Amino acid sequence: MTARLNIGSFAIKNLKRKIMRTILLLLAVSVVTGTLFSATLFILSMQNALKIGTYRLGADVLVVPEKYASEARTALLAGEPTSFYMNRDVLEMVSKVEGVKKASPQLFIKPTSFTCCYNVDVFLIAFDPKTDFTVTPWLEKNLKKNLIDNEIITGREVPVITGDSIPFYGTLFKVVGTMEPTGMKFFDRSVFMTMDAAYAMAEASATRAQQTITIERNKISAVLVQVQDGFTPDRIAIRIEHDVPGVKAIASDEVISTVRKQLAGLLKGILLISAVLWILALLMMAFAFSMIVNERQREFGLLRAMGAKKNHIFLLIITEALTVSVSGGVIGLITGSALLLTFKNLILHSLRLPYLLPPAAVLSELVLAAIIFSLITGLLASLLPASSASRMEPYEAIRKGE
Repeated sequence: MTARLNIGSFAIKNLKRKIMRTILLLLAVSVVTGTLFSATLFILSMQNALKIGTYRLGADVLVVPEKYASEARTALLAGEPTSFYMNRDVLEMVSKVEGVKKASPQLFIKPTSFTCCYNVDVFLIAFDPKTDFTVTPWLEKNLKKNLIDNEIITGREVPVITGDSIPFYGTLFKVVGTMEPTGMKFFDRSVFMTMDAAYAMAEASATRAQQTITIERNKISAVLVQVQDGFTPDRIAIRIEHDVPGVKAIASDEVISTVRKQLAGLLKGILLISAVLWILALLMMAFAFSMIVNERQREFGLLRAMGAKKNHIFLLIITEALTVSVSGGVIGLITGSALLLTFKNLILHSLRLPYLLPPAAVLSELVLAAIIFSLITGLLASLLPASSASRMEPYEAIRKGE
C-alpha cells in the first residue's frame, strides 16, 4: 500500500471531486495573496522612486518664492509643469548664509505641447553649468561634455531619441542625451537646457513663436542648495528664510518625510485590510478542511485498513491544502499584478506621488515571499483537520462514515 499510494496525485483527484469548493478556496487564498502582493509592490515602487529621485535632485534645500511653495512641492513630487520667477539677487543672498556649501539657480518654464505630433506636458528646466551640481555630474559621466548652444537632454518619458530636434517657443533644440528613468515626473518628463539658451529662447520668441514668453535675464525660479558638513537641511532652511526675505526654503528631508507619512498611513490601512482578509481566508479554509475530514471518514478508514499509516493520512490533507494554497497564491500574484498595471496611473494621478518598480532582485524576493505566505496559510488552516484525520482508528472511521 505504501509503495502504491501516490499522495500528490491522490490529493489532486480529491480536490477535483468537489470542484466548486476547491474554486472557493482558491479564490480566498488568491484574494489575500494578490491584495498583499500588489499593495506591497506599489508601496515599494513609490519608495524606490522617491529614493532615486531625491538622489538625482542632489539638493538639500530648494529655495523658491514664498507664495509659490505649494507649486514647487507639486512640481517635485508630481512633475506638474509650472513657471514662477524671482530676482537673481536671491542667489547671492542665499550663498552668503552660514552653512551653505553650494548654491545654483534654475529656471522653471511651462511650455505648450512640444511638437505637432505629441501632446506631452513636458517641463523645461534651465540650469547654470558654472554652478550646477544636479545635471552637470550626469553630463560629465554620460556625455563627457557640457551642453552648448541649443543642446538639451531629456527625461525618459519624453518620446524622443538622441539626435531629434524639438521646437520650444520658436527655437529649435537638439536632443543630445536621454536620462535614466527615476519614477519622478520632475525628471522623467523634463527637458534640461542651459540658462543662456533659455534666456535666448525667450528673447527670440517675440519674432519666432506664435506664443511668446518673457523671461528677464535677472530672473530665476529657484535656488538649489547643498549644505556644509555639520549642518542639517532643516536648520539651513530656517536660516535662509530668516536672512532672505520673500522666499520659502524647502528641505528635501521635509518633502521626503511628508511622502513617507502618506505612505506609512497607506501601508497601515492596507495591512489592516490584508490582516482581516487573511483571518477570514484562514477560518474558511480550516472550516472547509474540517468538513472534508468529516465527509471522508469512511475513505480514511478504508485507506488505513488497506495499510496506509497515520502519517499518510496527515500528509494527504496537508498536500491538498498546500496545493490549493500554491495555486491560489500564483493566481493571486497574476491577478494582483494585472490589476496594479491596469489601475496604476489612476491611483498615481490621485495620490500625485512618484513610482518606479524596484530592481529585479527585490521583485523576485517579493514573489517568493508571497508564495511562502500562501503556503503558510494553507499549512495553518489544515494542521488541526489533518491531525484529527490521522488519529482516526480504521474501524471507527469506517463505521462513522457509513
